[in-house]
Amino acid sequence: MTSETITAAAAGTWELGDLTVNRIGFGAMRLTQSGEAFGAGATPSDRGRAISVLRRAVELGVNHIDTAAFYFSPLRSANELINQALAPYPDDLVITTKVGPGRDPSGEWLPHATPEQLRGQVEENLRQLGRDHLDVVNLRIVGTDSIAERFGALAELRDAGLIRHLGISNVRPEHLAEAQAIAPVVCVQNQYGIGARPEQDDFLRTCGERGVAFVPFYAIAGAGREAGASGADSDEVLAVARAHGATPAQVRLAWTLHRGPHVLAIPGTGNPDHLVENVAGGALRLSADELARLDSLPTGRE
Repeated sequence: MTSETITAAAAGTWELGDLTVNRIGFGAMRLTQSGEAFGAGATPSDRGRAISVLRRAVELGVNHIDTAAFYFSPLRSANELINQALAPYPDDLVITTKVGPGRDPSGEWLPHATPEQLRGQVEENLRQLGRDHLDVVNLRIVGTDSIAERFGALAELRDAGLIRHLGISNVRPEHLAEAQAIAPVVCVQNQYGIGARPEQDDFLRTCGERGVAFVPFYAIAGAGREAGASGADSDEVLAVARAHGATPAQVRLAWTLHRGPHVLAIPGTGNPDHLVENVAGGALRLSADELARLDSLPTGRE
């Protein structure tokens, strides 16, 4: 089987509340830009290419797309690209978005939203996506402060029917406990990948024990973060890739998915070839020895 014929179904499925998604999804952040910059100074992506990538993702069985209203560059908005490419939306497509951060029209970051401002952010996502409700909304935070007021505001919007399910992003275990005391949490979206710290592994396992999806971001990019993968993969990652005739990115995705059935992946790209490779990474099965070798990589090593 070639990469072109492998679909997202090869990775298996998970339930986000009452919504079934394939464990390989798609992250929309990189759709809006060409090159490495994100935020102020980003170069707009090619609209036609971005739309074709989204449509190809759905053709390949991707039914979980991660986005946000603050994913934009000059002339490009991830939400509006998704709307143009995919509306009317397939019945099984789950669109997850994030609120909390904001950016001004120039791309500069704004202070995170207050509980009162979150409704406006939810309504902005609804408008851009052309939806009457949002499938999943993650409250993304920075810092260690209580999230009770902000998550409570989103829970009220869930009760009002604007949001179907809730998640949290860039959080600690205490935030999950705090949120679950207010309303059900279907997913935690945190940075995670090969070389993760032990406390990150512990949190991943806690999510599994609670039936909460764990959705890593930067699983491929590692330390490259918004700029993407640095190309400086370890000898161990390269050796496993050679053994399978795979790319290092596919190995990183496969390792991530092996961490538990509740772990999802949302690799993002604006490159049609990389999209096919990422989806095919969901079919890669690593041996116990290979997993152990990758598990043993030093913390923080990318």
